Amino acid sequence: MHFAIMHKLWASTYKEMLLLLRDLGGIAILFVMPMLLLVVITLVQDSTFKTISDIKIPVLLVDNDKGEVSKNIIDNLSESNSFQILQKDTEEEAKEAVFAGKYQLAIVIPESLSTSLQKKVNQNVEGILSKFGLEEDSLLVEKETIPVKEVRLYFDPATQVSFKSSVKNGIDKMISKIETQSIYKAFQSELGEDEDESIFDTENFIAFKEILPTKNNEEIIPNSAQHNVPAWTLFAIFFIIVPLSINLVKEKNQGTFVRLRTQPVNYATVLGGKTIVYLGVCLIQFTLMLLVGIYLFPAIGLPGVDVTGKLPLLYVVALFSGLAAIGLGLLLGTIAKTQEQVAPFGATMVVILAALGGVWVPVFVMPKFMQLTSKISPMNWGLEAFYDVFLRNVSFVKILPEISLLLLFFLLTILIAIIYNRSKNAV
Repeated sequence: MHFAIMHKLWASTYKEMLLLLRDLGGIAILFVMPMLLLVVITLVQDSTFKTISDIKIPVLLVDNDKGEVSKNIIDNLSESNSFQILQKDTEEEAKEAVFAGKYQLAIVIPESLSTSLQKKVNQNVEGILSKFGLEEDSLLVEKETIPVKEVRLYFDPATQVSFKSSVKNGIDKMISKIETQSIYKAFQSELGEDEDESIFDTENFIAFKEILPTKNNEEIIPNSAQHNVPAWTLFAIFFIIVPLSINLVKEKNQGTFVRLRTQPVNYATVLGGKTIVYLGVCLIQFTLMLLVGIYLFPAIGLPGVDVTGKLPLLYVVALFSGLAAIGLGLLLGTIAKTQEQVAPFGATMVVILAALGGVWVPVFVMPKFMQLTSKISPMNWGLEAFYDVFLRNVSFVKILPEISLLLLFFLLTILIAIIYNRSKNAV
């Protein structure tokens, strides 16, 4: 009895292997396209994972001040190694170049910024000292109204909001530091101290330090490859939904299942053969993607993927992710009636699951409702498990919740497919 069942399962598996091997175009889609997608996406995103010093952005600067403050601003921008400063004569000229998309950013420093700042600081310092009786005559002098000065920023309309925010925060911090130093200098001057012997320590007292996870006393620094390999491997694994469901519908329309029903072969055996073959496809996809990350990426100047000590757990996650994808593909193929139905629906579903799961956009930046909704995406479970292994260096116990959900999803979709097929054939 058991031998007969195994023989039928092997026959079903062998048939699926032949169908797959005869479809060279399908094999190219399953194996070549995901690797190409991984390389292209990683090349595009790599600069966002590099340090600021690795890339310089050309920035237009119009200096209408020509004073000490503008000099400090220019020096700080140059020293940051983030920007390549290009001087322009007029604000209009800089604005037109940026709004035309030729440059990402233009900075316009207003006239008399240095003198106005010095006047404002002197007024404030004199006011404070007068309250201590150190500047008695200053109370008799009416304060001059000094208008607020604006450092204007022009961004290319196509510039991302995140870049705008980082630039504005950086410049705001720089201006605050210049104002603080000016206040210290004004106090020192009013107190009659020698400028060469500073009585104030202007170095930052509070500093920031990022603490990175370590392994073997070495810091683990995430890079673009470690983020993209698991994300786009998962996308490739779930994309087998399309060819798998199409093949299932094709067999129904060609009468293959009608012939199988005349033989003592149940639907679970048919699905079992397809599961074995496509699970092998998923693991081959995963292996190829890892090889790209380990060997091809360093060869083309991208950071490589370190899988030392992680391979067993990575293959466990890939195995259960593959099962979840196969279960969904078999369910779609069982329910759908035509290839025209299942092809666009399957492709769209993969994209939706990827978007919900955090492959396209990180889950933490989504609205609260979408963050809750992402928890129902099997891609989110697989991606979190991959990240746990790749980036968080967790043990098998820590990924048990995710792989359990993936296994449960597979069993549930297979059960629904078998029940649906049985009820349909019973009519």
